[in-house]
Amino acid sequence: MKNIPTEKEAALVLLTFNEIDGIRRLLDRLPMSTFSEVFAVDGGSTDGTVEYLRKHGIRVIVQQRRGRGDAFRIAAQAARGDHLVFFSTDGNEDPNDIVPLLKKLREEYDMAVASRFIPGGSDEDADKLFPIRRWGNLFFTWIANCLWNRGPYLTDTLNGFRALSKSAFERINPTASHFTIEFQISIRTMKLGLKVAELPTHEHPRIGGRSTDHTLTTGLALCWTLWNEWRGRHD
Repeated sequence: MKNIPTEKEAALVLLTFNEIDGIRRLLDRLPMSTFSEVFAVDGGSTDGTVEYLRKHGIRVIVQQRRGRGDAFRIAAQAARGDHLVFFSTDGNEDPNDIVPLLKKLREEYDMAVASRFIPGGSDEDADKLFPIRRWGNLFFTWIANCLWNRGPYLTDTLNGFRALSKSAFERINPTASHFTIEFQISIRTMKLGLKVAELPTHEHPRIGGRSTDHTLTTGLALCWTLWNEWRGRHD
């Protein structure tokens, strides 16, 4: 019988880039005592984020090359345990969902995703008249499910708020550089037939700063990811 990992083998990974307002507001709400290690991967903040985290005793790994994909890979290499929970500190993600995601890994799921599109969840665009970002999320998720999913329908392939076992991460071997990393991970999880759980989450308004995720450029990058994954390319 496979041993179920304990909480002492889990890492909480904070993904940061000029998020001083968010980290000040959220740091005390993070369930850090649940994890054996908590560290940040920073994309080159210049607003005091790195200094603030270090002042509060949190290890910071500064990326030599910017990009969300590189941040994910750096975190997977740096973590000592087999369980990883990725949390962005911009205010969109709810700290209350961190422990439930980790619990799913302890139930031997390979990945757990905080979904904005299942009953009980909501996204930031839910009340907009023309929720273009929401439509885009749902469209790319539908395409990925149609092409590769062999199990239960995955409702949110793009949300970065997720937990992964390191062993699953290594099997997935994500190569994307920027905001397509989560989409690529979701697609390759489907291809491999890995066990995935989803939990409802509420996406909250951003706290300070500016998003570097632009709808048009991200949409084009997601199309490129779909094309490469369909062709079986790994770049």
